[in-house]
Amino acid sequence: MPERVEELTARIWQSCAGSSRGLQSLRITGTGALSSAFRATDLAAASVAAAGLALAEVAGLAGPVTVDRRLASFWFATSLRPVGWRVPAPWDPVAGDYRARDGWIRLHTNAPHHRAAAERVLGAQADRAGMERAVSGWAKAELEAAVLEDGGCAAEMRGLDAWAAHPQGLAVAAEPLVAFTPTSDRTASRWRPRPERPLAGLRVLDLTRVLAGPVATRFLAGFGADVLRIDAPDWTEPAIEPEVTLGKTCSRLDLRRAADRATFEALLAGADVLVHGYRPGALDGLGYGPEARRALAPGLIDVSLDAYGWTGPWAGRRGFDSLVQMSCGLAEAGQVWRQAETPVPLPVQALDHATGYLMAAAVLRLLAERLQDGTGGQARLSLARTAALLIAAGPAEPEPALAPETPEDLAPEIEATSWGPARRLRPPLTVAGTAMRWDRAARRLGDDAPAWAAEPGAAGR
Repeated sequence: MPERVEELTARIWQSCAGSSRGLQSLRITGTGALSSAFRATDLAAASVAAAGLALAEVAGLAGPVTVDRRLASFWFATSLRPVGWRVPAPWDPVAGDYRARDGWIRLHTNAPHHRAAAERVLGAQADRAGMERAVSGWAKAELEAAVLEDGGCAAEMRGLDAWAAHPQGLAVAAEPLVAFTPTSDRTASRWRPRPERPLAGLRVLDLTRVLAGPVATRFLAGFGADVLRIDAPDWTEPAIEPEVTLGKTCSRLDLRRAADRATFEALLAGADVLVHGYRPGALDGLGYGPEARRALAPGLIDVSLDAYGWTGPWAGRRGFDSLVQMSCGLAEAGQVWRQAETPVPLPVQALDHATGYLMAAAVLRLLAERLQDGTGGQARLSLARTAALLIAAGPAEPEPALAPETPEDLAPEIEATSWGPARRLRPPLTVAGTAMRWDRAARRLGDDAPAWAAEPGAAGR
């Protein structure tokens, strides 16, 4: 039988090694579902619920954990409602699905260097029609391999059965949803949760990009964490910065420069939590592998993600939500379900968002352990393993559509973002009556100095 939200939450919570007692406090409200071949709304509600359960546990909050599955579904799309301005289009003009001579392939070209790689391989520039003509002459597997070899991002469309039998599909299926690794080093941090603002004073160093990692740290900021996001000097995410920088300090450092490395090391030494989403080995190549990180910050909570899993032949492969959906069979299954001529992905980037909430849950579970004995810990997650969770939950059952958004769905505050005023959806989660709220409006990447909001010894540490 397909899993209900509570059952899916229980499966996630078990993967997080959470106490079964916490599940008794879970309350799911709201009706309707996103239109999908898969249980996208259930995944949205369950992943938010897992993060809420983890927060209740670490903060010692005994009241109910309540998730509005309708609002959770909306947040998996976007929470932001600009007033008098527009968010840039989310996709590069040539990003998308293309018909190769033997099937479909998706090119991800949002980053300039990824688009340049696709253009070099295909010998086409700037024009989608030209890209379509060029792609049509390739076999999809050969084009995928060529784009990846050139430093780009692409994924041929596979079916569920083909992915299940693929060496990477087999590897991902054997991985845990959340892979925890304990460490023996101990922290001197005096951080403790506060009932009224559970994560106040918690320092989270955020080295993540599109989209799962920023969702995780936005959640932590929503309950008071001091989140400091660090980006390279030339990195931008114009379409999602207003969505995911909420509550954060946003700075830039060039880790190839000695002065910036010294700043980064000082920031890491003061961090309770590090969340990162660089490709495996990237931090190692900069001299900040796991041992170096623990030496700088004993007792560090270290949570990371990648696209295609941490084992198997594709470990470390570049990828994004839309590409993983093509690779693992979600897009083809959607096409069959809708009887469409083209791939049909999930209605939202559910792998990214769900993995983000699972990362937040992993951070909080490790913090709960650290409060007991002072030791740090690591956790690894991947978009592909979250996809396996969704596939295993079974096909969606017929449900009414989500009721359209109303003014009552919006929080009353006007948010003064860096781009202009905006409204936000009401948060989908409350924990013991405590709702998510953010102390800072969304801002552009690099708007702030690279510094923690409070000095060591301030309240909460």
